[in-house]
Amino acid sequence: MADPLLRLDGISAGHGAALAIHEVSLEVAEGEALALLGRNGAGKTTLIATAMGAARLFRGRLWFAGQEITRLPSERRAALGLGWVPQERNVFRSLTVEENLTAVARPGGPWTLRRVYELFPRLEERRRTLGSALSGGEQQMLAMGRALMLNPRLLLLDEPLEGLAPVTAQGLLGAIQRMTRAEGMAAIIVEQHARQILPITDRVAILERGRLVHLGASEALLRAPAIAERYLGVAAAVVPASVPPG
Repeated sequence: MADPLLRLDGISAGHGAALAIHEVSLEVAEGEALALLGRNGAGKTTLIATAMGAARLFRGRLWFAGQEITRLPSERRAALGLGWVPQERNVFRSLTVEENLTAVARPGGPWTLRRVYELFPRLEERRRTLGSALSGGEQQMLAMGRALMLNPRLLLLDEPLEGLAPVTAQGLLGAIQRMTRAEGMAAIIVEQHARQILPITDRVAILERGRLVHLGASEALLRAPAIAERYLGVAAAVVPASVPPG
């Protein structure tokens, strides 16, 4: 069996002196899309921040692409191929869309400016617009496009649909589906709403109070409303949503 692309072994981490996740072990394979679910405060954001080196690690070890990264700073992890789109998006507000994309570009990989524009046509339409003038949905597209310009091997997406209008959210779901299915990019996707993300992911991990309480196939959870109700609180959350084809 091939080595996992990302491996977290017994991770306990948090911020300051407070622990937010406890002894979590998790693996993500090359080309696999993993949904990371849980109630508010379950530790989802802390877990992917730990993978990126942006949270305080108390215990445990991490590997990426066969290399231990436990003590590597965030920029070294990014250079190895870890991409991160945080909730805050963090676009450069004083730069245009195109400047945001080209400022961070790492050549030599499959993702170029042209391919990002093909994935997000709206960004090409707004390529001369300043980041400060973009809508929330456009900023999310730009944050994802900018992460792709770094040509990552694994993309960490933290609540990519949060606060977006339903039509915009559906468009972004379609783009995520194309990245993971058509392009074969590995991803960990933090999301509150299971019914939106399970149909386009391979496996699902559920956190409760900082601990991993469920790990299995996304399709199986779609058929198990009792599990979703127990850990997520809403049984209806596992009704498959309509996602645009990739």
